[in-house]
Formats: sequence, structure tokens, C-alpha cells
Amino acid sequence: MYTVYVLFSRKYRKIYIGYSSNLAQRFLSHNELSNKGYTKRYRPWIIAFTEEYEDKYEALKRERFLKTGKGREWVWEKIGELGLISA
Repeated sequence: MYTVYVLFSRKYRKIYIGYSSNLAQRFLSHNELSNKGYTKRYRPWIIAFTEEYEDKYEALKRERFLKTGKGREWVWEKIGELGLISA
């Protein structure tokens, strides 16, 4: 099973889109273990939402779409619908 996930940093109003076969370990890496990179700069992260796929190819395809302009627009709308952005 593969999970496509969107992380949201309320403090910095940033998103991160990825996929993993082990979401718990990957989330720990983004929030605590990693010593460098994009996600370290914008901690803390929350999991805004996830989607599950049985096929790695399908998960990768969805991740790639979400990283496009239209995909990011959809992600920001979803984050707004979930009430994660405060005015």
C-alpha cells in the first residue's frame, strides 16, 4: 500500500506533497529526524490529508499531478475546505 500525502505548515503557510509506503516513518523524518532540506525549514508539519493506492505507479502519478499548478491549486482549495488556514 502506498500513501500520497500533503503536509501543511500553519506557521509558514507552506505545503509539501509526497508519497510513501510507510507514512508514519516518513512523517517522523519530515518533522524530527531530517537534518537538512525543505521540510526541516518549515517545521512543524501536520498531515493535511492522505490518499491510499495499492499500486506504486498510481501513487506516483497522483503525486506528480498534485505537484503541477492545477494540482497545487486543488491542494490549497482542499486545505481551505478542511479549515486548516486561519484568517
